[in-house]
Amino acid sequence: MSAFIDTARITVKSGAGGNGAVAFHREKYVAAGGPDGGDGGRGGDVIIAVDDHMSTLMDFRYKRKYAAGNGENGGGKRCTGKDGQPLILKVPRGTIIRDAETGEIIQDMSADEPFVLARGGNGGWGNRHFATPTRQAPRFAKAGLPGIARDVVLELKLLADVGLVGFPNVGKSTLLSVVSRAQPKIANYHFTTLFPNLGMVYVDEGVSFVLADIPGIIEGAAEGAGLGHDFLRHIDRCRLLIHMVDVSGSEGRDPIADFETINAELARYSPELASRNMLVAANKVDILSDPAPLRQLRVHAERLGLAFFEISAAANQGVTELMKAAAAELAKLPPVKVYAPEYVPRPPEVDPAQPLEIHQEDDVWIVEGAWLQRLMANVNFSDFESRNWFDRILRQSGLFDRLEEMGIQDGDLVSIYNLEFEYQR
Repeated sequence: MSAFIDTARITVKSGAGGNGAVAFHREKYVAAGGPDGGDGGRGGDVIIAVDDHMSTLMDFRYKRKYAAGNGENGGGKRCTGKDGQPLILKVPRGTIIRDAETGEIIQDMSADEPFVLARGGNGGWGNRHFATPTRQAPRFAKAGLPGIARDVVLELKLLADVGLVGFPNVGKSTLLSVVSRAQPKIANYHFTTLFPNLGMVYVDEGVSFVLADIPGIIEGAAEGAGLGHDFLRHIDRCRLLIHMVDVSGSEGRDPIADFETINAELARYSPELASRNMLVAANKVDILSDPAPLRQLRVHAERLGLAFFEISAAANQGVTELMKAAAAELAKLPPVKVYAPEYVPRPPEVDPAQPLEIHQEDDVWIVEGAWLQRLMANVNFSDFESRNWFDRILRQSGLFDRLEEMGIQDGDLVSIYNLEFEYQR
């Protein structure tokens, strides 16, 4: 049996754009054909897509670094370089993508639409873009923009409507096997269930829900004891909880104490989770030795306003009524929770003190530099605030002062990778 992996930290990098080409049209009987250097290809994106055939993040356990393809350089005859191959990473439905540094949610992969995690760099322009009536033979082109590297954490939170909670060996796996086609491992010892299991429960025509069997929770689970702590995240989305309690007395346990212990662990892990709607299922009534604990648990649950059911999962007794009650309760509740993105992109780390290369081609001033390249890859030029921030960085770097010292004139073009603008003092 393969291991169940529900968290993974990975590094992804989109492809860099290819460089533009410097080339001139040469053909017999065609004089002064002019510049015809093609553009570089765009770098490949890193795309996250849902795969319903996956149930764990096992594929990311050993490989941690992923990179999309780079765009190819442009060529002569206005040939554009080939775009870089996109990288598509498949994850189970319900996977949350978090920023590794801040823990903020970037995307919840619960829907079918793929998500672009890192966009590839734009390809550089070939010299054909820079031909003007006064500059008919430009001998320069633009470099492609770099790709974007991101460290992210993948976290699987199962998409289930109903979660089964309770101590180990109370019969959760048996119930799941009875009401669905799931085939969890069942045995008469603690921690038989080592990872969550999902099953589809069909109640009636057009009425069904997903039921999750979570490994048994024990006292101290919220602090990391036992197995339940590792998988509590998988009931975060559950709209309804079924709290199963062993009332048979076969293990000499106190049902009310068990019930309260599990509720306390849920509250320690997440107060919101502990406040979810809950049904109480007293299991193993078919081998009940003393009815008193059953009566006491019923009174305790009803005092808390919780619906109470006597069942035997092994004997399929009272199970249908419990599933019908769960379906009726779900009909009143909002849909499965989808987490809204929290992540706000941070400005790239740039050091304007690092030198820039500036050279003049006729009336065009070409500015290049490593930090400027990173800056360009992260600026949204369609956004006013982003453009203002870009302008402030350029002024702080002393670029405009340096251009004036070198003799730039009003109306000259400033060319920064795939951006051109007229200089005005």
